[in-house]
Amino acid sequence: MSIDKLEITELLYRYAELIDAGDFDGVGRLLARSTFGGAASGSVSGAENIAKLFAMTTRRYPDHGNTPRTRHLVLNPIVELGGDGTAETRSTFCVVQDTETVPIQPIVVGRYYDAFGRDDDGWYFTERKVEIQMIGDVSAHLMVDPRQYDK
Repeated sequence: MSIDKLEITELLYRYAELIDAGDFDGVGRLLARSTFGGAASGSVSGAENIAKLFAMTTRRYPDHGNTPRTRHLVLNPIVELGGDGTAETRSTFCVVQDTETVPIQPIVVGRYYDAFGRDDDGWYFTERKVEIQMIGDVSAHLMVDPRQYDK
């Protein structure tokens, strides 16, 4: 794997790590130069707006380090380098959660479609699109019902 592909793949994993840590400001900083959203839900941009979106929609559990008690698994990343300081990726995600009310189980599966740019500081997200493909009990994870965007 080339160093560029490795660096881009690490950005995918960093996103998952930050969400699972409940560090929504960190997610905002990671995606600061991008747009974030889904086809039906619309998108937001800017570090503060992205952090605010996560804070408004994702439950955190103060008695567990203020985390969402999840593990976002990023699987099968395919990285396509553009050759001009750009790249695109496709990957699968599976979110697993375990709380007092929800025993450990997958709660949502879908795809990430990402675009990246590169400058003197390295690779960065320019776009993240989320496509939910399978959904289970997200009531202990989200404060909104993502099914509302299926309409």
